[in-house]
Amino acid sequence: MADKLLAVKGMNDILPAGVPRKEKLPDSALWRWFETTVAQVLARHGYQYLMTPIVEPTALFVRGIGEATDIVEKEMYSWTDAMNNDRLTLRPEITAGIVRAMVEHNALYNGPLRVWGIGPVFRHERPQKGRYRQFHQLDVEALGFAGPDVDAELILLVRQLWQALGLKVGNEAGADVRLELNSLGQPAERAAHRAALIAYFEAHAEQLDEDARRRLHSNPLRILDTKNPAMQALVDAAPKLQEHLGAESRAHLAAVCAVLDAAGLPYRINPRLVRGLDYYNLTVFEWITDHLGSQGTVCGGGRYDGLFEQLGGKPTPAIGFGLGIERLLLLLQELGVPVPGSGPDAYAVIPDAAALPQALVAIDALRAAGVAVQMHAGGGSFKNQFKKADASGARYALVFGGDELAQGVVALKPLRQGADAAAEGQGGQTLRPLADVAAWAAELRTA
Repeated sequence: MADKLLAVKGMNDILPAGVPRKEKLPDSALWRWFETTVAQVLARHGYQYLMTPIVEPTALFVRGIGEATDIVEKEMYSWTDAMNNDRLTLRPEITAGIVRAMVEHNALYNGPLRVWGIGPVFRHERPQKGRYRQFHQLDVEALGFAGPDVDAELILLVRQLWQALGLKVGNEAGADVRLELNSLGQPAERAAHRAALIAYFEAHAEQLDEDARRRLHSNPLRILDTKNPAMQALVDAAPKLQEHLGAESRAHLAAVCAVLDAAGLPYRINPRLVRGLDYYNLTVFEWITDHLGSQGTVCGGGRYDGLFEQLGGKPTPAIGFGLGIERLLLLLQELGVPVPGSGPDAYAVIPDAAALPQALVAIDALRAAGVAVQMHAGGGSFKNQFKKADASGARYALVFGGDELAQGVVALKPLRQGADAAAEGQGGQTLRPLADVAAWAAELRTA
């Protein structure tokens, strides 16, 4: 007997509801509901869908994300293509690929764009709850917009998404997600802050852990994001970026905050919020939850006005965010957020195989009229078929019995509370003519 093959560690199957699984992971129905909700929210904000390849040149991420970041140093799946010696990488994030596509196709020739995409990304990390080696991101980008108005609009867009998903937003007790903001200023301001950080940490080198010493000269800003409790007091007393921000950077953040205040969206200015990628400037933000332990960031992003130039394009302002889908869906499960049912409108019960031709013709007509019908297959008793109809989540059972077919009708029986408006006959069951399926199909469609 051949050895059983398993998925790569940290790369998970997304399975239908009810399929047994070893780990508590979101099922495909929850995924589809999330994707549908996202598409609706983003369409209302004028964002267009796009897709980019999951394999990109390694140089794209080295140049775009930053050579001294954890992602590039330790987490990327990279290799040399044996066919042509190209250095390739499974994308560890989506933004750099979108900017590469905009530059390559001169996509902003006719003006700014708002775009979004969903897809898998890959990082070689230690798998744990909410952190996987293949995970999926929602990526939303506003490209070619320079002002703080779009920064604020993007953050308010995320609030609308949370509300559409049933999450409570705020800083008070009982809120599911909260917003933190910061400004990283402009490159010259960051350079001055970087020099101050290096001088400060060099003066306290004996207190640095191995990771901080490694980052001291390559990326000292990341030391501020340490999770080492022994270094917290040292980090808290480190020079703050706000001390180096100029008037324009301060005004940009103030303008973003003014819109959020007017919209009634609470937030906290967090001077230690730096994000993990080198390309950010000015506004950065994170949405955080207390319900997932150490994996508390469910959405993060910011402005990256220099990335187009880094990747060979013209100077172009831009802002965006990324959202880890698995982590967010785990949060929805943890909170017990109600998810609309994903069952079909109707389940076709066919007690006698001889009825199959007539039944399939009617089922095909119902589907053509927009009704979701799941047909029972494989035979079985009438009682067993009804059990499966109920387990399917369908609102109605369509019974194609011999007596009904002889009369040219099908029996319609409600299976769910609130589904009896279309079936008011004896025992909650009524008959519908097979000769004119389109006349009553709309009764079965989910509102």
